Amino acid sequence: MDIYDKINELYDKRRQTELGGGDERIEKQHAKGKMTARERIDYMLDEGTFIELNPFMEHRGDSFGMNGQSAPGEGVVTGFGKIDGREVYLFAQDFTVFGGALGEMHAKKIAAVMDLAVKNGTPFIGLNDSGGARIQEGVSSLDGYGHVFYRNSIYSGVIPQISVIMGPCAGGAVYSPAITDFVIMVEETSQMFITGPKVIETVTGEKISSEDLGGAYVHNSKSGNAHLKTQDEESALDAVRQLVSYLPANNEEKPPVREMEEKDDYLPDLTDKIPFDPIRPYDVRVVIDEVVDPDSFFEIHKDFAKNIVVGFARLKGKTVGLVCNQPKYMAGGLDIDSSDKAARFIRFCDSFNIPIITFEDVTGFFPGIKQEHGGIIRHGAKILYAYSEATVPKLTVITRKAYGGAYVALNSKSIGADLVYAWPNAEIAVMGPEGAANIIFAKEIKESNNPEETRQKKISEYRERFANPYVAASLGMVDDVIDPRETRSTLIKALDMLKNKKEERPKKKHGNIPL
Repeated sequence: MDIYDKINELYDKRRQTELGGGDERIEKQHAKGKMTARERIDYMLDEGTFIELNPFMEHRGDSFGMNGQSAPGEGVVTGFGKIDGREVYLFAQDFTVFGGALGEMHAKKIAAVMDLAVKNGTPFIGLNDSGGARIQEGVSSLDGYGHVFYRNSIYSGVIPQISVIMGPCAGGAVYSPAITDFVIMVEETSQMFITGPKVIETVTGEKISSEDLGGAYVHNSKSGNAHLKTQDEESALDAVRQLVSYLPANNEEKPPVREMEEKDDYLPDLTDKIPFDPIRPYDVRVVIDEVVDPDSFFEIHKDFAKNIVVGFARLKGKTVGLVCNQPKYMAGGLDIDSSDKAARFIRFCDSFNIPIITFEDVTGFFPGIKQEHGGIIRHGAKILYAYSEATVPKLTVITRKAYGGAYVALNSKSIGADLVYAWPNAEIAVMGPEGAANIIFAKEIKESNNPEETRQKKISEYRERFANPYVAASLGMVDDVIDPRETRSTLIKALDMLKNKKEERPKKKHGNIPL
C-alpha cells in the first residue's frame, strides 16, 4: 500500500461520514420536509466556506448493542464558515445517525467547537435535531449535556449564541437552547418539551399532541421560550443570516455598520400618523418604520407579550435595539410577560454594545389580582434592573404618556438614561389626569352643583399644570421637547454624540437580578 492508497482511503472515509446514516435515512428526513445536517449548513453559510472539524470522531460505547455499531460523525457535524463574509462557528445534529441522540463523544465535539468559537470571538450557532440523550451510554450522555450547558452559561455575554430547533428537542436537551440568546423554531417540524405527550398522559392523564405541547406557535406566543418562528427550514436559516447581520462578533466589538443611501431625516408624515388623543390606540411599528432606516426593523419575540415591541434596527446604517410600548395591546401597559421580554432584550443589547432606544407610551404597570399574585413586583423590577445596569448609550422618546412607576422603569433619567426626549403632547405624571383629578379633587367634585363639569375642569387643570413635558423638562428629567418630525435626526445626532461613551460600575462578581 502506497501513499495514494492511503489518500484514497481518506476520501472513502470522508464520503462515508458525509453520508451519515445512509441514503434510506436521508430519504426519510426529506420525506418529513427536513433537510439533512449538511444541507442545512450549506444553505446557511456562504458558498464554499464551511470547514468541518472532527469528522472521524466515533462513540466508544459497548453496552446495549452499541459494540460494533458505526455512528459516522457521531451524529453531529461541527465546524466553522462564513455568513456575509463574517466568520461563525456551529454544530448541526444529524438525525440520520442514531436520531441525532447525544452521547459522550457527540457532546465532546460540540464542546470543542464552542471553545474554539470563544477563543476566536465569533458567534455560535446550534442547529438542533435530536431524539435526546443516547440512553445506551447511560450517565455519560447526561454528563455530556452538562459540558454543553456549562459552556452555554459561561460564554453567555461573550459571544452571541443562536439556537435553531429543526426537529425534536426534548428532556434535558432543551436547556441548552434555553440558555442561548435567541431560539428560532420551524412550524410543524420542531418541538421543545421537558416531558413528551406520552409521559404526560401516563402521569397526569392529560392528552395532547407534540405540536400543541411544544410546537413553534406555543413557544413563540405562550411560553416565550422561542423568539422567532418560520414556515420552513429555509426561512429559519435565512432568519439566522439576517439576525447575525445586526450583531457584533463578540462582546469586545461594536456592531457592524451597513452602508446606506442618504435619506432625508425629516419626517413630515409622522405627526399625522399618531393620534393626539392619549387614549386612542395605534401601532407603534408605524413610528418605528418612519424613524429607522428603510426595511431595517427586525422584530424579536413578535408573538409573545404583544404589549411591548422589541427588536433590532438601523439608524444611518448603525445597529440599535428598540424597546417600545405597544398602545395597540393593553394600552401599552407593562405586565409580567412584557417585563421579562423587555429585560432580557435590554440585557442582550448591553452585553454586545448595542445602543438602546426606548419609545415610551405607557399607562403604567397592569393592575389585577392575577398580576400581583403572579409576581409583577419581581418581574417589573427586572426592567428597572436591566436599564440601570446597562452602560451602552440609552435614549428615550416619550411620544404620548409616561405615568407612574412605569415612567421611571422605562429608561428615565433617574435610572441612567443618557438623554430623554419628549414630544410636545407628552403627558408625564404620577398618574393619568383622570385618575389624579378623581383623587385630588374628590371632595370638591362631590360637593359641586355639577360634578361632571367640575371633574372635567379639574382634569384639564391637572393636565395643564402637571401632565405635560415642560414640568419634567424644567426639572431636568427631560432633556428636550422636540418636534415629532425631527425624531430621526435627533436620535442620529444623539447616537453620534454618545459613540465613545464609557461608564463604569462598582466592581463586583455580579449583581443579583430579581429572577
